[in-house]
Amino acid sequence: MVVDERLHLPDLLIEGFRGIESLTIPRLGRVTLLTGKNGVGKSTVLEAVQVYASQGRLDVLSQLLINRQEVTVVVNREGNIINERAVADITALFHGWAASQKTRIVIGPVNSEKRVQIEPAEVPDPDTLRKLMDLFHKSEDDVYALNVTYQGAFIRPANEEHENPPGVRTVHFGPGLVDTEFISDHWKHVVLRDGESQAIEALRVIDDSVDRVTVIGDPPSSSRAIVKLTGYAHPVPLNSLGDGAVRLFAIALALANSRDGFLLIDEAENGIHHSIQRDYWRMVLQAAHDNNVQVIATTHSWDCVRGFAQAAVENKDVDGLLVRLEKDDDGIYPVEYSEDDLKVCAEQGIEVR
Repeated sequence: MVVDERLHLPDLLIEGFRGIESLTIPRLGRVTLLTGKNGVGKSTVLEAVQVYASQGRLDVLSQLLINRQEVTVVVNREGNIINERAVADITALFHGWAASQKTRIVIGPVNSEKRVQIEPAEVPDPDTLRKLMDLFHKSEDDVYALNVTYQGAFIRPANEEHENPPGVRTVHFGPGLVDTEFISDHWKHVVLRDGESQAIEALRVIDDSVDRVTVIGDPPSSSRAIVKLTGYAHPVPLNSLGDGAVRLFAIALALANSRDGFLLIDEAENGIHHSIQRDYWRMVLQAAHDNNVQVIATTHSWDCVRGFAQAAVENKDVDGLLVRLEKDDDGIYPVEYSEDDLKVCAEQGIEVR
């Protein structure tokens, strides 16, 4: 078993966050694939890692809520609506939707003080109040205040006099279709660098005639990726190779752009044909190692699990770990599969989703 000492999160503790009252994952790999039934908390784990990587930044918390449409209207203490625009509902961050002085969120390594802690609190000062109102579009009479600490230091909206410690670079890759803005924005950071060749190699998993790739046009609305194929006189749109090619290319770009940080992939199987899952995970494992990226992904697909297991067993230099999340009356708990377990699962077709 390879133990990578460069990981930002060698293990993970989550308490009081969304649907997770308490969860401890004793070990995370260079690439960790999470499986489990719908509603068990796989996507919530990805969000928790995103919160940890940002060190609890309020704009990140707000965006997570908006992405899930967890919004409310602003009312005053008498219950009258004073702003009809829907805004992020901070209470949805806390387990059981209960934001009180007795609740808190803790996210971070298991045996370390290097954790993010979030608690409801009184607004500490006028400047923070103003910035909270700007972030969450709430009035002074109804703004939700949060005490966010990282390693015991108070985190708040940055201003000229105060600067929060830097977070860990993170790219969150969702389950939906990849838009041209994502491609163009991430391409500009890898062109003429090592990440460019990695992205081209990813496309060759689907079509080995891919020779070159570039992005043309003005982002975001008029930009598009085009591909030069061996034997063709003119380049063709990347989209003409199919959704799987677009997604593979985008994940390769995300791996390059998240160097020394995290890449979080929700529903990793989406758009990837079962026949190339093994090659897909080979690419992810190797690129994660080369770029020092810690990848945490989720899946519902047995083909995805099998392809991951085959690739992880083959690559002895990269720690690929499969974790299934289970739920019972006592809460959520992880079931870890070792490399030997993965080999047996891949060879025997044992169901581990």
